[in-house]
Order: sequence, then structure tokens, then C-alpha cells
Amino acid sequence: MNKITMLGTGNATVTHIYNTCFILSTATTRILVDAGGGNGILTQLRKANVAIRDIHHLYVTHAHTDHVLGVIWVIRMVAQCKDYENRLHVYGNDKVMKVVHTIIDMILAKKQLNKVAERVVFHQLTDGESFEAGDIHLTCFDIHSTKEKQYGFRAQLPDATVVACLGDEPYNQLNRPYVEHADWMMCEAFCLYAQRDTFKPYEKCHSTALDAGRLAAELDVKNLILYHTEEKTLSTRRESYTKEASENFKRKIVVPDDLEEISLA
Repeated sequence: MNKITMLGTGNATVTHIYNTCFILSTATTRILVDAGGGNGILTQLRKANVAIRDIHHLYVTHAHTDHVLGVIWVIRMVAQCKDYENRLHVYGNDKVMKVVHTIIDMILAKKQLNKVAERVVFHQLTDGESFEAGDIHLTCFDIHSTKEKQYGFRAQLPDATVVACLGDEPYNQLNRPYVEHADWMMCEAFCLYAQRDTFKPYEKCHSTALDAGRLAAELDVKNLILYHTEEKTLSTRRESYTKEASENFKRKIVVPDDLEEISLA
């Protein structure tokens, strides 16, 4: 079954939920997208019943701490896994590669680094590059962030379902060809527009649920997933974010909790 497992749904500073990262899965392939800000990724994987030995593709959108530090732990655990077979393929832009290599070279033991050399293949991506990860065809794109070089992606699954991930900053019109008419659009929503004065999303280069709904309608996507949120409204987040996004987008809206599985059927 094609699905997305949301390992974390929160923004950079959350403490009651995990930072945004997820697994995109088909019957034969799993792609871990980002890994959060630390070894909490190991807890989330365990809770989702995903073993390190089952992860062979890791896409890193950008090098902010809440996305890349967990990557170091995944690489370390791949190096230490006694029954790990084949290779871990890590994908990311040049800044991501520089950060990951710098950290692992500085902190991993020589024995672990030797295993990394055996088991991990690093793929430095360029804007617009397409590649195959198992049975998933991906095309990465620069989101044109003003803060940190970041790549979103367009993923085509074996049944032709298209998933477009916009990263964790506002959409840029240059990326319309990668996102328009997608079956599923994954879009950050830092908070509600109604709470913009409290959370100040625009000052932090983020969007609101209202913005995401407008964008989904403009791009004629079929389904909308909202993530990378604040955590102060968790008890009402699903209902309130869905209600605000639906003011403009009249199709399916998913506001997932951590560890929630989203069927892409």
C-alpha cells in the first residue's frame, strides 16, 4: 500500500511532538524524508515499527538542525547495525552534503566511519535532477529559500500517484511545474492565519493554514497535507487547521498527528 507515515509534525522548537519528518512508502520502497533534530528519530522509528535495516533511502531537504541532526543518528545506526544489507542512499543538495560529512567525520569513531564508507552512498543533487529511489521516481527542486538552501521534491509512485513536497517554507511560483495538479501536496502551515499575531509566521518565512488552502486551490491539487506546525494548539489543531484551510480548498485536507499513517490510495 502506498502511504506516508508522519514520524513528526512539529516545527523546529517543539518539545511535546517531534520535528517534521516522514516516510514515503510503496510495497517495496521506503524513503525517509528528513530525520528531525536528534536521536528522537530512533524512538519515532521504533514506534512506527520501522527497523534501521529496512531504511535504504534518505532524502534530506535542508541543513537546519530540526531536519539534519537526526540524519547523523540514522547514519550511525546503519553503521552499527549487525544485519544491515545493501546500501543506504542519502540524497541532498551540496550544503546538506557538506554539513553531514563534516559532522560524521568529526564525531563518529574510525570503526563507524569505515562502516559508513561500506554501507552509505551519498548523492549530491542539483536543481531539477531526477532519479530513481527503488520504485519511486523523484525530481528535486530548489524552493528558492531566502534562509537556507532547500530542495523539495515531486515523487511519482508506481501507480502514477504524484506526491509533491514543498519543504518547510512558502511556495515559490518558479516551482509550479513540479506541483500543479499533484495528487497530494505536502505544505507547511506554521499556524492559523487567525493566530498570526501570536506566532508571527511571516516574520519567520512560514505560511498559515489559510495560505496553504489558497495555494492548494490555485494549483489544483487533489489532496492537501499540512505539517511543520506550532504545538500550543495540539488539542484543536486537526479541526481548526482543517477548517481554516477549507475556506478556500474544498477537497481532502489532512492535518496528521505524529505517527499517523496516511493512505495514498
